[in-house]
Amino acid sequence: MVTIILEAASRLLEAEEAKKVIEPLTVTYPGITVDEAYYTQLEIIRRKVDNGAVIVGKKIGATSKAIQNMFGVNQPDYGHLLADMMVVEGETISLAPYIQPKVEFEIAFKLKKDLQGPNVSILDVIDATDYIVPAIEVIDSRIVDWKIKFEDTVADNGSSASAIIGGNPTKLEGLDLTHIGMVAYRNGEMIDSGAGAAVLGNPLRSVAWLANSLGKYDVSLKAGEIVLSGALTSAIEVKENDTFTAEFAHIGSVTASFKR
Repeated sequence: MVTIILEAASRLLEAEEAKKVIEPLTVTYPGITVDEAYYTQLEIIRRKVDNGAVIVGKKIGATSKAIQNMFGVNQPDYGHLLADMMVVEGETISLAPYIQPKVEFEIAFKLKKDLQGPNVSILDVIDATDYIVPAIEVIDSRIVDWKIKFEDTVADNGSSASAIIGGNPTKLEGLDLTHIGMVAYRNGEMIDSGAGAAVLGNPLRSVAWLANSLGKYDVSLKAGEIVLSGALTSAIEVKENDTFTAEFAHIGSVTASFKR
């Protein structure tokens, strides 16, 4: 088990640094388990933190049927957000650091209290949330052609790469996140729409799921962290000179522009 974790972590870190893809870990290590995949992710994050990286939050992936169907997985996963993954809205984003990027449109939670599983409820999430904001996550895969199984994306930090956080913090009071609608645009043309219910029925439930799942690995959500609660629609491939905007009812919009 330890050998697989250390080797898999090294392979993914080398692929990320070289901007080159590798064969799926589920091919290289056919018996890799979900636990081994999560411990691989934790090993990658540990090495990055040892080299100066700072954990600023977590991301939840594969929460919607659209994403699960797109990538052939059947349950949510999660990854870590590091300070150098966060992009200021309004900056043009270089595509150079990415291998095969896609964007997802999400609701982000800023926490004011710690959340430690197990037994975290939706009410606990409400109590721990400072505010929510629109977000765009840039996902990327170090696995060739996105040929991922669940264990591949888990080990690869939930296929995460960057996050762009909108600038309109909104309190939860009076909001029904299940029915918050979102319309997404690429270069001014509408490409998709969705609602909060796509995210495990309610983004609040998604954050509770995350806190409880992290508890198994003795990891907690910390006050001050950002949590990306999961995509409302399918992931969209990013091309040179693309500009994406996601407009959410009641909580504002977020925009990301890309160049080569």
